[in-house]
Amino acid sequence: MEIGKQIVTYCKYCNKHTPHKVKIYSASKARGLAVGTRRHNRAIKGYVGSVEPEPKKKKLGKKQVVVLTCTVCNKSEMRTITFKTRKKLEIKR
Repeated sequence: MEIGKQIVTYCKYCNKHTPHKVKIYSASKARGLAVGTRRHNRAIKGYVGSVEPEPKKKKLGKKQVVVLTCTVCNKSEMRTITFKTRKKLEIKR
């Protein structure tokens, strides 16, 4: 699925339709010093067997999330583009 670099859509802060810059949302990496990560590392240290759950089947697609930034007020909001799942989202040149 392709989407333009800039789309005109509703801005809830300006209360009207304005041009928005489009950027694909990417989640950040897991934190290495989080409590769950430290607990997991402590559990798998040494010979304790498996503490991992069974591997899940991989999904064929996911709901694509984009970050829309208003060019008038520079406020950002995250929005899913479609209600269907897609494998990949590209921004047109």
